[in-house]
Amino acid sequence: MLASSIIVKKRDGGELADDEIHFMVDGFCSGNVADYQMSALTMAICLRGMTARETTTLTQAMLGSGDRLPKTADQDSDSGNNRRVRVDKHSTGGLGDKVSLILAPLLATCGVDVPMVSGRGLGLTGGTLDKLESIEGFQVEYSAEKTTELLKDVGACIITASDRIAPADRRLYALRDVTGTVESVPLITASILSKKLAASLDALVMDVKVGSGAFMKSEADAMELAKSIVSVGNAAGMPTTAILSDMDQPLGEAVGNAIEVNESIEVLQGKPGEIRELTIALCADVLVNCGQYDSQEIATKKLIEMLDSGQAMERFEKLVSRQSGKLSGPLPLAPATEITASTGGFVNRVDCQSIGEAIVSWGGGRRKAGDAIDHQVGIRVHHRIGDPVESGQTLLTIHSHPADAKDYATRLGDAIEVTEQAPPKRSLILSRLPA
Repeated sequence: MLASSIIVKKRDGGELADDEIHFMVDGFCSGNVADYQMSALTMAICLRGMTARETTTLTQAMLGSGDRLPKTADQDSDSGNNRRVRVDKHSTGGLGDKVSLILAPLLATCGVDVPMVSGRGLGLTGGTLDKLESIEGFQVEYSAEKTTELLKDVGACIITASDRIAPADRRLYALRDVTGTVESVPLITASILSKKLAASLDALVMDVKVGSGAFMKSEADAMELAKSIVSVGNAAGMPTTAILSDMDQPLGEAVGNAIEVNESIEVLQGKPGEIRELTIALCADVLVNCGQYDSQEIATKKLIEMLDSGQAMERFEKLVSRQSGKLSGPLPLAPATEITASTGGFVNRVDCQSIGEAIVSWGGGRRKAGDAIDHQVGIRVHHRIGDPVESGQTLLTIHSHPADAKDYATRLGDAIEVTEQAPPKRSLILSRLPA
């Protein structure tokens, strides 16, 4: 079997056989297939696409390149051998997306394990690990054995991927990042699901973001990705559902690192709003899909109880403590400056790009992998699209250091567009798969 023949076959629109896909992935990991050959194949896949079967096989091949997290036993069972249900959520990423910080401990209070393998931010999208590392001492690197201990003790952990979890994906993503093939739906699908399957999940729920503050700008593109992930996840034996959610404005008020941790704690302490709404919807989906609850209604009632009783907050505090974090109150932020409305009316648009770029320029995000993060900078967006505002009312609170404050007016003066007419009402949850 020749790598060049497989590349030509896909270049010409052919459907690759299972053994051809395994040959390329295994050879890439062993060094028998060169980087430039795998780069050529990924470009052919990007241009020609893959069938659901091909994508499933690619996912399984990437999964097989590394280890799988062993299942945890239910300590409440008499035998000690009953396997605990294990679930997770994956988001395609968006501005102000801090759902994971609430979802993991909340699901744990409902009796399931959540081994959440998260990433760091790159570009405008913040990383869950960067946010948690705003907490003094918080650790994210753990062995498989220690991860299993955390799950037994807390029921949830939020960690970085080890070198042994889908190493083919780690190498393949490095190629895609510099060869213009990041946007390929089959490659995105295999990248996400190879890591989730390695966690031995009983169910996965996807949060596919749509809009100006997300990777997928159009609902059609987001739906294509959601359908691919749901189809392949289920074909690989992992029950998978998806929610498409609006990201034409930041999720919640806070955008940054420490500032998003603070808002997450507010939600865990009972703050209402869209973060709570979306988190409950995602949790209910996966709890029903894994068989933990019989209906959305029953699951939703339980989730509300766990939030309102303070049990979810207690579990978050336990998670932070067990991962060596020290949390004694709101995290410190950089000095604040306000931007106010020059006229009254209604919020018509929020410029996610400008907000994200400002935070990155102040050190709150990365321009390239390995950049240091300033956890204290951030922005609070005080109004949602459609909200009425009066002249002089605060639109944004900017947390930046004095050296950066001088350019905030130029960067963010027009980030919130106010018009005389109210825009149409918008839904947070756009659609679900399966419907």
